[in-house]
Amino acid sequence: MELLEKLNWRYAAKAMNGEKVSEDKIERILEAARLAPTSSGLQPFEIFVVKNQEVKEQIKPVAWNQSVITDCSHLLVFAAWDHYTPERINYMFDLTNEIRGFKNEGWENYRQMLLGMYPTKDPEENFIHASKQAYIAFTEALTAAAFEAVDATPLEGFEPDAVDEILGLREKGLRSAVLLPLGYRKTNEDWLVNLQKVRKPMEDLVTVIE
Repeated sequence: MELLEKLNWRYAAKAMNGEKVSEDKIERILEAARLAPTSSGLQPFEIFVVKNQEVKEQIKPVAWNQSVITDCSHLLVFAAWDHYTPERINYMFDLTNEIRGFKNEGWENYRQMLLGMYPTKDPEENFIHASKQAYIAFTEALTAAAFEAVDATPLEGFEPDAVDEILGLREKGLRSAVLLPLGYRKTNEDWLVNLQKVRKPMEDLVTVIE
């Protein structure tokens, strides 16, 4: 019930007041994103936490001049792998073996299957797949922010190529997928703050197949 209450409380804040979110809350939000499930456990993305105000100012014009970019406390940029490479796949499999302390034949066979599949695909197809995984983590962060009573504004309205250039993402083999400003709502300037949340009724959303 508490989680549902928090999700009812949250909305996409249209104006933020510049107040800083405590680092412990940010850490828990990022940890929720880190714990998100991803396809084959590969976590094919990275998260950039932009606190630097000058960098936010650079991003604002390529994000439809939305004020939350510069008025937020922390701007999270979810950047997906531009391609699945053998090195990236092997890193996650080796990390799993290291943490679990043993090797498993079935797991190693699965490694080889992925190595024979992903790197041979078109990079754009792989990026689309990776960006979907980034969105799973993004959603976990969004939910965690609500649980922490931190406002968040999901943003797809930006120029990915420009953000990639500002943050130097392409050189890292990454491409920006979605932005998440975190902060606190500025109630006297946010037209959405007092409007009732609107969602489809359950019967129009969910079909139960017995």
